[in-house]
Amino acid sequence: MYVYIMTNVVHTVLYIGVTNDLIRRVWEHKNNFISNSFTATYHLHKLVYFAVFEDSNAAIAYEKYLKKCYRKTKEKLITEQNPKWRDLYEDLVPTK
Repeated sequence: MYVYIMTNVVHTVLYIGVTNDLIRRVWEHKNNFISNSFTATYHLHKLVYFAVFEDSNAAIAYEKYLKKCYRKTKEKLITEQNPKWRDLYEDLVPTK
């Protein structure tokens, strides 16, 4: 299981989600798979953070925890793992 954070190009909006297939789920966000979703509406196509969990209950609990955190806490968490706020999806999917 994965807990992940998506953002837009200018980092003004953060979205926190949980999934069992990170590559598929981020692809769905990037391609506006659900056209009227929050991530599609705010153009949240950039994966800037993710954490891996063996236990789905732990992942869901962490997602709920992060959603309650202040934005500064989320920004610090992202910056610690990804100082330049790069799109981590590029690291997950091999390019041709």
